[in-house]
Amino acid sequence: MGKLAVGATVICAATVCAAAALIIRHRMRSSGRWARAMAILKEVDEKSATPISKLRQVADAMTVEMHAGLASEGGSKLKMIISYVDNLPTGDEKGLYYALDLGGTNFRVLRVQLGGREGRVVKQEFAEVPIPPHLMIGTSDGLFDYIAKELAKFVASEGEDFRLSPGRQRELGFTFSFPVKQLSINSGTLIKWTKGFSIEDTVGQDVVAELTKAIERQGLDMRVAALVNDTIGTLAGGRYYDNDVSAAVILGTGTNAAYVERAQAIPKWHGLLPKSGEMVVNIEWGNFRSSHLPLTEYDHALDADSLNPGEQIFEKIISGMYLGEIVRRVLCKMAEEAAFFGDTVPEKLKVQFILRTPEMSAIHHDVSSDLRVVGKKLKDIFGISNTSLKMRKVIVELCNVVSSRAARLAAAGIFGILKKLGRDTVRDGEKQKTVVALDGGLYEHYKEFSQCLETTLKELLGDVSDLISIVHANDGSGIGAALLAASHSQYLEVEEP
Repeated sequence: MGKLAVGATVICAATVCAAAALIIRHRMRSSGRWARAMAILKEVDEKSATPISKLRQVADAMTVEMHAGLASEGGSKLKMIISYVDNLPTGDEKGLYYALDLGGTNFRVLRVQLGGREGRVVKQEFAEVPIPPHLMIGTSDGLFDYIAKELAKFVASEGEDFRLSPGRQRELGFTFSFPVKQLSINSGTLIKWTKGFSIEDTVGQDVVAELTKAIERQGLDMRVAALVNDTIGTLAGGRYYDNDVSAAVILGTGTNAAYVERAQAIPKWHGLLPKSGEMVVNIEWGNFRSSHLPLTEYDHALDADSLNPGEQIFEKIISGMYLGEIVRRVLCKMAEEAAFFGDTVPEKLKVQFILRTPEMSAIHHDVSSDLRVVGKKLKDIFGISNTSLKMRKVIVELCNVVSSRAARLAAAGIFGILKKLGRDTVRDGEKQKTVVALDGGLYEHYKEFSQCLETTLKELLGDVSDLISIVHANDGSGIGAALLAASHSQYLEVEEP
């Protein structure tokens, strides 16, 4: 073989060896990156773990905080707000009533024609209106004028099927799903905003007075008959159809719970005991915090970046506003530390709250063999294309970890309420049935979440699980508010024609 041929062979061999080395190095680097991504997922999974023993500790802590909050104002992270609702709907209510439901990024206006025990809800109509983001952080007048204008538009569309008794003012139940210091059945001052709202000049003001002024500015003749929390509205709506409903939970953009307490079990209540002997208590459980909650670095970072650091910790790990954002933060770390989506971090992946929980739900529920929904969502939301099936499976698993923790902790919270009511065991052979009314988009639409919650609650309840049932009180916050307006009407003593 000539020198040229030998040289060419050596060069070729060297080139092949270099190429092989590059491939091996690339594979090793890819393998190292994949291992790092898996390590991040494993750590999130471990830190988010909710074994049944931990859930029992969370439930016990919830019960303890409930007792403390009932004993004195400021005695607990749970405000345990007295609602002034001591008579829930009976089914006898009649007439036309309106409701306004403000509690998230949309608000709803609703009207119902009630026909008494025989007719029940004869007819209902509603409209849903998105709130422009700038109004969520603007002025009080700006927000309430926008709401009143839409309400006036809705009233103007009232058809002949709805009949207001002659000479009567329209009455409205106002579901206001933020912490309020209730002063009476139809007045209350805002304690603080949550769920992305931050309007400073409303804090400390009577929200019914703010709405009433805006309604008057629209020239609308309407009285706010009841100020209620969305959870109390759901409780009222549930009780209207089923007398065994004793508690209600909202799992939507935000989260909260309310229940029926014996008035004598509320040490901080200094008024006359109500005739019914009962009082609906608004727990404000979104602010629950305990050392037993399984928090991760992503939860701490999300909290630190939020409008209300250190507040609403329970809400930030179980509610719809935050679940997608937790997933995004984990994916961002995978992209930064494990080059999960390639050598550069996709720009859109850095945008906070770009992954909404409905999109996370669609990813989690993808049952196609190639997880094409996952691929499409990644492309549409983050601009990430060409993801492998292996990567898509990891993302589905991450959604499962985040949503399972949320659902299991929500179940532990419900179990804590049932313990406070003494419904966690059978006492003296008395088998009392208890129904918990649930509402909210997270519970209604995220099936993996709702199934996990119900299974976990059964596991916690054990032998008494047959006595406890969950009902989906669809639109409880809207109809419930209208029902409470009816049961607190200024015309209650006037006989219906």
